[in-house]
Amino acid sequence: MGLLNNVVKYLLLVPIASLSGLMVSLHLLFEVVRRGPRAVFGKTPRLEPPPCLMDPDLGTHGYVHLEGIRLHYVSAGSEDKPLMVLVHGFPEFWYSWRHQLKEFKDSYRVVAIDQRGYGESDLPSSVSSYDITNLVADVKNLVLALGYKQCVLVGHDWGARVTWNVAQRHPEVVEKLVIMNCPSDVAYAQGGFGQLLKSWYVFFFQVPWLPEAYIGMRDFYFLEEMVLGEQFGVKSGNVSREDVDGYKYAFGRSGFRGPINFYRQKFRGTDMRTPEKSAYIKVACPTLIVWGDQDQAFETRLAQLSSELSVEGGATVKVVEGASHFVQMDRPDLVNKYMREFLSSQK
Repeated sequence: MGLLNNVVKYLLLVPIASLSGLMVSLHLLFEVVRRGPRAVFGKTPRLEPPPCLMDPDLGTHGYVHLEGIRLHYVSAGSEDKPLMVLVHGFPEFWYSWRHQLKEFKDSYRVVAIDQRGYGESDLPSSVSSYDITNLVADVKNLVLALGYKQCVLVGHDWGARVTWNVAQRHPEVVEKLVIMNCPSDVAYAQGGFGQLLKSWYVFFFQVPWLPEAYIGMRDFYFLEEMVLGEQFGVKSGNVSREDVDGYKYAFGRSGFRGPINFYRQKFRGTDMRTPEKSAYIKVACPTLIVWGDQDQAFETRLAQLSSELSVEGGATVKVVEGASHFVQMDRPDLVNKYMREFLSSQK
């Protein structure tokens, strides 16, 4: 089944990537004619981070040197407390966990990382650097480098894909797992035609250079649409213009080559070989899945499917009605409540 899925991916890759690339190229050309090249490709200089990124209540900044990579993180809470590691998705960075850093620092040492290719972490240039095996190793090695044997591991979107894999491949380092708006690999492979339509951008990201140009146009207007826009963005009003400025500052420094290479590597390396046995290993630790039901990237039914296919005994599944893909920012009140209940339970 895994090999068949990969063959289908290859057959769909060229036509979908070509079509989406053509459409985006025409859109870029239209914008250049309409607004002028300076307005389309110009960037506002951002030499200093906005105050929201420097809020001392969010924690202290640090770096950890792992095997061939340096990761940046923000840590809140005493070092003598249990460890909670927060792993962000696309297009985000450590700051997407601001509500959780404040909420859980009384009970945990909460560490929100910039994944490789993001923020102030190292930005490897090669696509192969973003193989899932490397992303998994980053998290496992981080836990050990911080002086812990286990952690509560929390992931959203791409970060959740990484944390699914950490729990499957290195269960010894995960005490409890919290997943937000990302299916397990096995559940995603069974997503069907509806999920394929929602994943069109994955094929577009295989095109060289054009995705970076498109995302950067009009001073990263893409970020505004993703975080604040009516279709994709946060529904609750919990994201401010200053927060968006924080995103633009971070990605203005790091660029989008690394984040897009996460997707490019999905069609290369270990992701496109016969799936590893670890993909079919069920997560043994207690698992919570939190899902915003207005997600434009993943179908809500994949939350329960992931629980059934990838967690021993099933996961605790909480669907947040009216919340976007960015559920941890959209409804931090409910997300934090569900996490508190889960972490205090025996399951």
